[in-house]
Amino acid sequence: FYRPHVPLIAPSKYFDKVPLSAVDAVPFSSAEMEIAPKWAYFTHPPNWNMSEQQMREIRRAYFASIMFVDSNVGKLLAGLEKMGLAANTTVVFWSDHGYTLGEHGQWMKQALWEPVARVPFLMGGAGVEGRGKPCARTVELLDLYPTLSEVCGLEKLPEHVQGRSLLPLLRNPGAAWDHPAVTQVRRNADVPVMGYSIRNDRYRYSMWNDGREGEEFYDYRNDPKEMKNLARVEGAHTAIQRDLAAHLRKTIATRRKAPSLG
Repeated sequence: FYRPHVPLIAPSKYFDKVPLSAVDAVPFSSAEMEIAPKWAYFTHPPNWNMSEQQMREIRRAYFASIMFVDSNVGKLLAGLEKMGLAANTTVVFWSDHGYTLGEHGQWMKQALWEPVARVPFLMGGAGVEGRGKPCARTVELLDLYPTLSEVCGLEKLPEHVQGRSLLPLLRNPGAAWDHPAVTQVRRNADVPVMGYSIRNDRYRYSMWNDGREGEEFYDYRNDPKEMKNLARVEGAHTAIQRDLAAHLRKTIATRRKAPSLG
């Protein structure tokens, strides 16, 4: 499904379900542009200098687009049931990225902020014993291939495939899991700058050019909107930040060694 994506177009009946009066713009303060290193931001000037009305209209269109997709997913699932294929079909619903809709004054997908790095991800049907139950674990989209390979009983997974099977979580959504997710983005400058981020169930650590261009560290239990960059607070969860940074660097090094398919 192409939506939600710009241009944010959907049948009018879905706009009718989201009255403009029910949509707010995300509160913004210019101080938010100082929370993270400069590379964390893409939208300059913040909010593209849009009026509050314009921001509300875009958010409304985005939500209407989501409802349009939801309706079509429902038709797809109903079709599986009608054709008698639901019992032996594994259904995966995910997105390639999230999107900021005014958070930190940003309107974009190329970022390491939570609204961008977090995506919808649902699995159901054949092979999903724990269906109907939420799972709070942090996983990666790289996990999809090995997961579906195991669910389908495929053998000899190629050695270059990264990620790990989520089958333990599909059986028991509350199972122990200690595998953070990694996100990366590139900023084009005279010398390109790479941003890498690692997220576990509670924290996110991000670094730009291996930390030389700045770091970010957020505690989502106490700061779900990423308003306090603990990397700039001396002594704040230092050991946790150091461990996540080491895990991130190790993961990056390992994945760079993966054989080329070119």
